Amino acid sequence: MIKIGIVGSLASGKTTVAKLMSHNRHPIFSADKTVKAFYKKKFFINKVKKEFNFKNTRNLKNKIKNLIKKDKKILKTLELIIHPLVRREMKIFMKRKKNSKISIFEIPLLIESKLTRYFDLIVFVGAKKNIRLRRYVEKGGNKKIFTILEKRQSKPSKKIKISDHVIYNNKSIKILKKNVKKTIKKILLYD
Repeated sequence: MIKIGIVGSLASGKTTVAKLMSHNRHPIFSADKTVKAFYKKKFFINKVKKEFNFKNTRNLKNKIKNLIKKDKKILKTLELIIHPLVRREMKIFMKRKKNSKISIFEIPLLIESKLTRYFDLIVFVGAKKNIRLRRYVEKGGNKKIFTILEKRQSKPSKKIKISDHVIYNNKSIKILKKNVKKTIKKILLYD
């Protein structure tokens, strides 16, 4: 199995690239979807409630975002809860999909979390900051949160050095599809 890690800056188009690479043929592990699912699980809700001394868990995500805006250290504390859980889910996914020819892993903090050893190839998805900010805000994100999360990630230049392939997503979906197709062809030559 070829395990492909998709990395990139915030709102660069990692999810879109993962879906295009998969082409509904290869399984995708999404760290973001996994985290989203945690917010619906009682064990996670209780852990966060206890850690941050919340009286109730209504609008938990919004409460955490508001805390992060006030104190950036909250993000580190949250990551200490989330990262080991995501890593565990990733390993379970790898075991379940071990017979797949290719598996795709969309993990925004793959490099920061020192997970590169688990992957055969790393693909960096890049886009200009102003384009990424616009995308983030259009999806309901907040500029201040964008800035905080952006600072928490490694610089694109560092990620590019570690990556085997780079796909830029500054233009149309048509051009992105073409670039992803070229990259997949290169990857399949490794097999």
